[in-house]
Amino acid sequence: MWGGRAGALLRVWGLWPAGVLGRRPLSCNAASLAGSNPSGCWNCGSPGGPVRGDGFFCPQCRALQPPDLTRDYFSLMDCNRSFRVDTAKLQQRYQQLQRLVHPDFFSQRSQTEKDFSEKHSTLVNDAYKTLLAPLSRGLYLLKLRGVEIPEGTDYEMDRQFLMEIMEMNEKLAEAQSEAAMKEIESVVRDDFEKAKEILTKMRYFSNVEEKIKLKKIPV
Repeated sequence: MWGGRAGALLRVWGLWPAGVLGRRPLSCNAASLAGSNPSGCWNCGSPGGPVRGDGFFCPQCRALQPPDLTRDYFSLMDCNRSFRVDTAKLQQRYQQLQRLVHPDFFSQRSQTEKDFSEKHSTLVNDAYKTLLAPLSRGLYLLKLRGVEIPEGTDYEMDRQFLMEIMEMNEKLAEAQSEAAMKEIESVVRDDFEKAKEILTKMRYFSNVEEKIKLKKIPV
């Protein structure tokens, strides 16, 4: 089903490994997605989760809370869990969060809050960079589905496709005119769009797979 150049491109990217079906997805509980802290505030001991400023601050003493490392990037960046992301809104969200947690704003606060600020800022940066680029975004979507691809792994690599990639790189190195580079770019864009289409279909097949699993659960 996923043959041809686009299928091979996904294998090069690591977006369509063998045995993708049947992997266990990562779990996300509702409390973590809401940014709550069930143990209460570390500073004042106030019970209940922080609710101010995207759940980063205690509602009582306004101390910065530790980052919730189980919260997925899409939730953190206020994006739908989808391959299609509004990058303009993503950038706005990134700037909004950095205004809340950037270390520069915590230079006069406690060492604990300084440490939390560094961790928050790093997490926001990682989330932004991951969701901004289509490749890393697609890989992260698969990771949320329980599929992780080791770095440098080639899954059933298409030898002919590898040759085409090598030839394309050689042409790019030898290209002396804008027309020659545009010709190469058009080929890449065409394959890239096909790969995105396949990734979108993967999401729907994953939904069907989950429904099948639910049907198999004995009543």
